[in-house]
Amino acid sequence: MSENFDAIIVGLGAMGSAAAYQFAKRRAKVLGLDRYAPPHTLGSTHGETRITRVANGEGLEYSPLALRANILWREIERESGAGLLTQNGFAAIAGKKRAAKAGNAEFLEVTIAAAKAAGIDYEIFAGKEFRERFPAFNVQDDDTVYFDRVGGFLRPEACVETQLKLAKNKGAEIHLNEQVLTFEQTHGMVRVKTAAAEYSAKTLVLAAGPWLPELMEAKLMPGLKVTRQIVCWFRVKAAARIEDFQPQRFPVFVWQVPAEQISYGFPALGGREDGVKVSTEQYAVAVDPDNMDRTVSVAEQNALYDEYVGPYFPGLDRACVRSAVCLYTSVPDSRFVIDRHPVHSGVIVASPCSGHGFKHSAAIGEAVAQMALGEPHLDLSEFRFRA
Repeated sequence: MSENFDAIIVGLGAMGSAAAYQFAKRRAKVLGLDRYAPPHTLGSTHGETRITRVANGEGLEYSPLALRANILWREIERESGAGLLTQNGFAAIAGKKRAAKAGNAEFLEVTIAAAKAAGIDYEIFAGKEFRERFPAFNVQDDDTVYFDRVGGFLRPEACVETQLKLAKNKGAEIHLNEQVLTFEQTHGMVRVKTAAAEYSAKTLVLAAGPWLPELMEAKLMPGLKVTRQIVCWFRVKAAARIEDFQPQRFPVFVWQVPAEQISYGFPALGGREDGVKVSTEQYAVAVDPDNMDRTVSVAEQNALYDEYVGPYFPGLDRACVRSAVCLYTSVPDSRFVIDRHPVHSGVIVASPCSGHGFKHSAAIGEAVAQMALGEPHLDLSEFRFRA
């Protein structure tokens, strides 16, 4: 006999942990399942920091999610006592020759339009002005920089761990190291089979991230791809001022450098030997999350430094003090997919989020719970399945 729930969540990373908390907050009977034990280093939700920005260069439709998420992060902080969100400012930098973020060469212009639409205050700097204010950045005089004080960074491991703890405290069942094998919908219920047991629920939420392709028919998500991303922390040179790389003088950034892809990064959260996290993205090569290289080679570290770090941050040393590999699960145009399954009405898909979803995850989890329980929620029409 299978146990019945109001909702079962598959995957307890960014979206799944948020959904588990929001279901439990509403006193729904919820079961969360994950093949591993989040927070872990095998998916997309690790690496110390994630950028948060209300002005999204990916499109104006993302701003309501980011605004709501910032409110929720603060509520979760108050409830838990955890420190999750730091708003030390966000900069979008672009010059005449610029990389395209996931194919969007107008990232700077869309960021400005999104800030206007969201009603947040921002400043526009010429490169020289920005460099004088934030001396760690070697921006060119003719670069243009968007800057706001609403953006900043989240601590992803703490966000996941805190929401799962709160969910459990509110009655959620959380089963770790239990892999979901199949699901089917019959007679108004969704039956889920794992390696250990079977369960049934009114609603199944698929938030499996890189393992979503195992649970979705490929034809339902054309272009769905999992890609390997590297991140590195580079040491601050002895001759450089560590203060210039700390949060009060170093905003998070997305930089459309004159290279193949953008760079992005974060302030130093420790001393100069702890390093500054700077990286880029790649969407060309797909991987299998269960069979891939999870180490960053010295050659990869050097290539990242030479093209995306050294020319733009002269205060950072070539020495990579640590590194990590994470995964993006993407569809074309870097869209989100948050919608009911095209075939199974009792299944809500809350993935992929195409490499820029963590900042929104608290609001996505809330919206998914509200959708499942018949409550009003943010407009998610832009994130429906496409044929």
